Amino acid sequence: MNIVMLLKPKETVAYIYEDSTIRQALEKMKAHSYTAVPVIDEYGKYVGTVSEGDFLWYIVEKQTQGMKSQEKYFVRDLIRTDFNPSVKISVDMKELYERALNQNFIPVTDDLGVFIGIVTRKDLISHFVDKSKL
Repeated sequence: MNIVMLLKPKETVAYIYEDSTIRQALEKMKAHSYTAVPVIDEYGKYVGTVSEGDFLWYIVEKQTQGMKSQEKYFVRDLIRTDFNPSVKISVDMKELYERALNQNFIPVTDDLGVFIGIVTRKDLISHFVDKSKL
């Protein structure tokens, strides 16, 4: 099976740019009620995922308070390179399932590293359940 059938396209997914301020990113996450969100660069390439915990620890480290003070800090400073790695669109289902064991969603890129969407753990489980009914 090709993962395209499970892909939520970029246009339907909330994401943030690495040069967004902490405030902008927090407001977007709050508006969508997400606990983690993909981050892309100005060229659309996937650079990582940031989570609520990343924001919390960064704010504690910087000892800042209030949303206004978050306007001088940027998302690119939060990104952990080993957190929520992406897969290429050509990934096989076994690898996708293995990633879903540790990630709520799996960012998907094209062969050039451009972010094209996500596959959610929920969609993978639903697909597996539907397939097992056959």
